Order: sequence, then C-alpha cells, then structure tokens
Amino acid sequence: MQPQQTDVCIALQPPGQGPPRAARPDDGQPRDFVLWSLFNVLLGQGFAYLGCLCFPALIFSIKARDCKVLGDVEGARRYSTRAKVLNIISSLLLAVAVVAIVVILAVAAGQRA
Repeated sequence: MQPQQTDVCIALQPPGQGPPRAARPDDGQPRDFVLWSLFNVLLGQGFAYLGCLCFPALIFSIKARDCKVLGDVEGARRYSTRAKVLNIISSLLLAVAVVAIVVILAVAAGQRA
C-alpha cells in the first residue's frame, strides 16, 4: 500500500487582493461605451431635447466596437477615448438641463402659492 499524499496550495497573493494582474479578463482591450451613449441619447431626447448633441458619442462608441471586432486595437482605443469624453460632456449637459427644469418648476410652483 502507498500512503496518500495531500495537495498543498499556497496563495501567491494575500487574500482579498483579487486575481493577479495578468489573469484579469480584457486587460488592454479598449472599452466601448454603447450602452452609456444610448442612454444619453434616449434621455436627451426625452428630457431636454439634447439628444442630437449625444449622437456623436454614440457614433464613436459604435466605431470603437467595430474596430475592436476587426482587431484594430489602436483605432478602437482612439474612438473609445473620444466616446468617453463626449459621453461625459453629454451627461453633464443633461444633468444641468434636469437641474434647470427642476429649478424652473420649483420657482413656478412657489409663485403660484
């Protein structure tokens, strides 16, 4: 009879640190912001009619996704960065428009009372 051997596993990283950097998925792949862009366009059309200002971000995010599918990582990174910046600007414009609408409605309600 042979004695049973137990396997010993030693963690390479302290617990709670997450997986090592090399094991993380999509590392180095640029992100596309299609959902964020689509949300901005729909919210812009419905809320403050600023949807036409959000379309360039949607176009750049779709181009980033297409470049990523075709294997052009640099092109995808470039379009992704532009889409991200345009989405931030669009989100800020929408937030300002929503705050302005709320203030206008509050002032109008205050004058009525």
